[in-house]
Amino acid sequence: MSYLWIAFGGALGSVMRFWMSNVVTHRFGATLPWGTLFVNVTGSFLIGVLAGLSGSGGRLAGADSFRQFFIIGVCGGYTTFSAFSIQTLELIRAGQLLHAGGNVLLSVTLCLIAVWLGHLLGSAMNGRG
Repeated sequence: MSYLWIAFGGALGSVMRFWMSNVVTHRFGATLPWGTLFVNVTGSFLIGVLAGLSGSGGRLAGADSFRQFFIIGVCGGYTTFSAFSIQTLELIRAGQLLHAGGNVLLSVTLCLIAVWLGHLLGSAMNGRG
């Protein structure tokens, strides 16, 4: 049953990624992979919230189906590290080293901040800061 939860969540997350990335790219352009950056930052925030809620002592601790569906499935399908990697390589191969470096710096920094803030929020929602 675990595989079904993960597969269903992954399919949902992948469709959400495709849609959201296109919306953001259409709005802000493609000089940088803004859609991928947005998806990775929001996905990092969401996985932080969910990890905070479902971790040891959290409101949803022990909810294995919840973790499998949302954290492994939805967030795994939604975030796009492989897309980030190939887009960065394409920028490098196109000689756009500044854009490639900016994409790496922004993605890593903003995603780490987002997962930290999400975890803080998830922990706060459990009543512990």
